[in-house]
Amino acid sequence: MKYVILGDSTAGIAAVEGIRSVDKAGEITIVSEEAYAAYGRPLISYYLAGATDLERMRSRPADFYQRNGVQVRRQIRAERIDAEQRIVRLGDGSALQYDRLLVATGSRPFTPPMRGMEGVYPCFHFLRLDDALALEKALSPTKKVLIVGAGLIGLKCFEGIAARVQSVAIVDMADRVLPSVLDERGGRLVGKQLQERGAQLYLADSVAEFRGNTAILQSGRCIDFDILVVAVGVRPNAELVQEAGGEVARGIVTDDRQQTSLPDIYAAGDCCESYDVSCGKRRVLALLPNAYRQGFCAGVNMAGGCAHFDRAIPLNAVGLFGTSILTAGSYIGEGYTEEGVNSYKKLFVQAGVLKGFILINRPERAGIYTSLVQEETLLSEEELQRLRRDPTLLVFSALARKKKLAQEV
Repeated sequence: MKYVILGDSTAGIAAVEGIRSVDKAGEITIVSEEAYAAYGRPLISYYLAGATDLERMRSRPADFYQRNGVQVRRQIRAERIDAEQRIVRLGDGSALQYDRLLVATGSRPFTPPMRGMEGVYPCFHFLRLDDALALEKALSPTKKVLIVGAGLIGLKCFEGIAARVQSVAIVDMADRVLPSVLDERGGRLVGKQLQERGAQLYLADSVAEFRGNTAILQSGRCIDFDILVVAVGVRPNAELVQEAGGEVARGIVTDDRQQTSLPDIYAAGDCCESYDVSCGKRRVLALLPNAYRQGFCAGVNMAGGCAHFDRAIPLNAVGLFGTSILTAGSYIGEGYTEEGVNSYKKLFVQAGVLKGFILINRPERAGIYTSLVQEETLLSEEELQRLRRDPTLLVFSALARKKKLAQEV
């Protein structure tokens, strides 16, 4: 059996482990555009901050590929999939034959149209290690940085460079930081803590145009800067499957076995959609835990095993200057809030089911909340009251508690 995996990040590595859990002997080839062995992409901010190094950023030990019999072709781009001939054509003119193919091509930065952008230098994104290494060369204590985007990528970039530059300004159209994962109160709390670390926040505003290295905002305010980082968001790399005739919506469409609409072609990670059980819709969930589960599931099925991934939810665990942020699920239904000086908790309940939560500096029992959201556990009013007061295993039925305790053992 010949397995080809396009992408050497979380989903691709998980697929290798999934394949080898079933098939110890099949040929596995990974094709990667990057020059590096698989690494933890969320760690690039810690690298810039000096909290880790390139060796410790590895996702797996250095001998992972050799131990698992994996051939890796680096710094090569997959250009086209011929689904009928079962061939992947590569950018160097070569081709790979496959029996099973996994598309784990991830995502790419999105740059919104901004007038005068062509006159800005230097300009960076912040998604891959190469981005961090290039940005690092431009940093110095006298430089002023402008980050466009106050989402996860932009704020992690700020955390990584804050101590290495003179100032950092952050602009976002939303009225709060982390608008995709925090509500107004949570965003206000985290924003205040970021300002205490030196962030200059320009919220509910956007760049109208650039005049050289000066940003003119819609509000009329001007920001002079030496370095620009665009961290507005990402787009799935779904073109290979789409051009091969596979079904693509916002991302590559798969079933719960991670198989695409094309025979023997699977997809996993940020390039594909998942069914979000917390809201009942298909969505691109560009999150590391989902990427791993999707990749492992795909690998098992590619090798002839049987696995399903049908419990996907949005799930974020982020640290920013010591502030812990844990969020999951969808923010629908009735909200229950507890707010402290530097902490925040909000639970979202609809028809007796916990649909989502926000925890800021409140990490207690997050695993229980997450499990309730993923499993769509129906709770009585008494159990909901108990959940709000003291989230323990007692909120589960006796049978569910027994199963969970057995899993922990």
